[in-house]
Order: sequence, then structure tokens, then C-alpha cells
Amino acid sequence: MAQCGTGDFLAGVIEGFYGQPWSQAERFELFDWMAAWGLNTYLYAPKDDLKHRAVWRELYSTSEAEPLGDLVRACRQRDILFIYALSPGLDLHYGNEADLECLAKRFEQMLSLGCRHFALLFDDIPDCMNAEDVKRWGSLASAQCHVANTLFQWTRASSPDGRFLFCPTAYCGRMAERKLGGEDYLATLGRELLPGIDVFWTGPEIISREITAAHAKELGAVLRRKPLIWDNLHANDYDGRRFFCGPYAGRPPELRGVVSGLLSNPNCEFPLNYVPLRTLAAFVRCEGNWDARQAYLAALQEWLPRFATIGQPVTLEDLILFGDCYYLPHEEGPEAEELCGLAQTLLDRDPAEWGDGASALRRLAARLREFCVRMTELRQRPLFHALSRRIWELREELDLLERYVEFKSEHPGTSGDASFNSDFHLAGTYRGGMAARLQRLLVQQANGTFRCGTA
Repeated sequence: MAQCGTGDFLAGVIEGFYGQPWSQAERFELFDWMAAWGLNTYLYAPKDDLKHRAVWRELYSTSEAEPLGDLVRACRQRDILFIYALSPGLDLHYGNEADLECLAKRFEQMLSLGCRHFALLFDDIPDCMNAEDVKRWGSLASAQCHVANTLFQWTRASSPDGRFLFCPTAYCGRMAERKLGGEDYLATLGRELLPGIDVFWTGPEIISREITAAHAKELGAVLRRKPLIWDNLHANDYDGRRFFCGPYAGRPPELRGVVSGLLSNPNCEFPLNYVPLRTLAAFVRCEGNWDARQAYLAALQEWLPRFATIGQPVTLEDLILFGDCYYLPHEEGPEAEELCGLAQTLLDRDPAEWGDGASALRRLAARLREFCVRMTELRQRPLFHALSRRIWELREELDLLERYVEFKSEHPGTSGDASFNSDFHLAGTYRGGMAARLQRLLVQQANGTFRCGTA
């Protein structure tokens, strides 16, 4: 693929999560994936690189800058845009010339390393300013536009064909509806941001189940430019118990025509991103209808060799069942849904009515538990380490469910569940801890509302 020009569609990956940044080796592997699959953009924005966000005024030391230069060169060798992002909004004084100078010096340092594309991010910050900035700018949007326009013009002098991206403080539909950033925040950005600046958007929500072409087109009219999708569909930094290896879904092919690009901010654990990014690449290039499930199955077939073990081989069928348990934020895959539905049906009925249901549940649960055991024998240890805590939890829950079903089968006349216990799931050590206790206080309903857990 040829290097993108200024007007080209951006398709690729954002390293933009909260958590331990990826290693250099993982990034180089990512670039190889991207080059093979036709993805063209990598945005460097790890929230927990201290000098990306928390101490953005400090320049990188020589030892810190050298690896960044290596990334820039690696991207250039593969015809991938390396975009460097800075996130100064936690404590930026918008009208302070010294702060603007710090921003310029950081971008100048990156220019010296060969970087030609930049981003300024104002996400996840307080939507307020100090009194001097309020008096001068009147609105947060105007203050941010001043900073972005200044940096955009400054970088364009050195990199005329460079892309410049902007992430607003209100970056999804719900935030905009609640007027985060102030009255007419997005409309002000549309009027005052220079036309060459791309604006990020995550969709109706931070993690959007669907992003329609109509939604993006409506936003584009407000921003006076096509939005650039920062897609959190596979992000998991908000929930360390889960990861998502389902397909790129909930976005119609028509979306590509009304946005300036699709960039995925995926799982924190790099080895778990094969299927999400493989299916994103397929989506970007698909013709006609998009079959997310078929893309998922094809990507799992490609991913399967990475599950080589020192013992019994992993089958594609079992990998599909396992992947369906960690599908997408708003849904499990169909085989995981079948397991959950079967379990719910048994729990809602008297054991005398179970028929073959208990045996079917045991077969599915046994397959999953055995798969989890085989994961401990993976030859690719980074993949196992990324999975290990999640698969242990899944094993424990399946084991408890099987024990309960067995107990009810053997004691069909037992009144209630008071006599059931498990020697392997003891109070305090199982589902224990402060967070778990707090979760039991308020129970979220399917419609998003909460009720008291003791009610």
C-alpha cells in the first residue's frame, strides 16, 4: 500500500488505552500484521506513558526518544503512518505562552525523530478552565481550537503533508447531549477548527454497539468535516476481567463513505488483538454486505496456529466456543449464548423437567474447562499470560455451575439451595474482595438502571 496522503482514508490502530503500554517487540509485530493486512495508520497515545499525558511538559530523554525514533522508522519502512499524540488537557493553561512553547518543543522533538503526523487529545479531562482562560476565550471549545490551530499551523510549516488529529472533550453522542464541554461545544469546534484538522469521535457512546452512517453524517454536518472514528469496540481497559476477541461488528460498510477513517483502540493485552484487527482490516476492504460472523470464523482459523501446545492440540471448534465467551462488550457469541441459555433454563426448572439438558450442559462446560486446562500448555507464553487470569475465572465458574447441577440432579426433592456448598468455592476466597462486595450492593438491570442488591 502506498503511503497515505493528506486526503486519504485512515485505517489502523490506536495504542490509546489505560494500562501498561505495549512492548517494542509487540509494536513491531503489530506493524507486520498491519502491513500484511493493508492497515495504514498507527497512533501512539498510551495513556500511561507519563510524558504523553501526566508530565507532558517534559521532553523525552535520549534513552526514551530512541525507541520512538525506531517506531517511526519501522512504520515508514512498512508504508504506515506513525502519528504521535500528546494529551495536555489535565492541567494546560490555554492562554499561557510557556505551555504552548512546551507543546511546540515536544512536537519539534518528534519531528527530529522523523515523525510527520500529530494529534492533540483533550479526552477524559475536566471540562473547565482557570479564570484567565475563561475571561479570554469564553468557552472551552474556543480555547482548545486556539491551541490546536496554533500547533497545526506550526507543524504544517515543517510537514506540509502531515495529518493533524484532534480529540474533543465531548467525544461521543451521550457526552454531547449532556453538554460536556459547555453549550454548543461541537458546533464551536466545527466553526473554529481549521479545515485540515481531523476530529475524533467514538459514536453514540464511549463503547458503541453500533455506529450508523446516518449518525456519522449528522455529526459531520455539525463539525463541518467527516469525523474520524476512534473505535473502542474492543477496548477492555475499563474491565480487567474481560477481553474481546469477537469481530468488527455493528458498523455498516456505508459508514466508510462518511468518515475520514476507522482507528481501533483495542485490548490492552496485545496478543489478544489478532481477530479484532484482522476483521477490521477485512471490513475496510469488503465489497457488498459485511458478514461479521464469517469474518470472525475466518480470522479464528488464521489465529489457531498460535494456540499450539506441548500436549493435545487445540481444535478450531473449541477455540470458537472459547472465543464466543469473550466476544464483544454488548453480546456473547452464539455458542456462549447457547451455554448460558441452557444453564438458565435448567436453573429455572425443577430437575424432574431437565431431561437431557443437564447432560448437554455438562458436555459444553467440560469442553470449555478442558480448553482452559490446555491453555496452560501453550507454547506462546505471552498469549497464555494474557489469557491466564481470565481462563482461571471461567474455569471456576463452570466448575461451580456443574457441581450445582449435579447436586440438584442427585437431590431433586431438596427444598431451596441452603444445603448446597462446594469445598472448592469458599466464602471470602471465592468472589471475594472489596470490589465484589460493592458490586453486590447495587445490581444493574438490563435497561441500565440499578436496584438495591438486597431488595
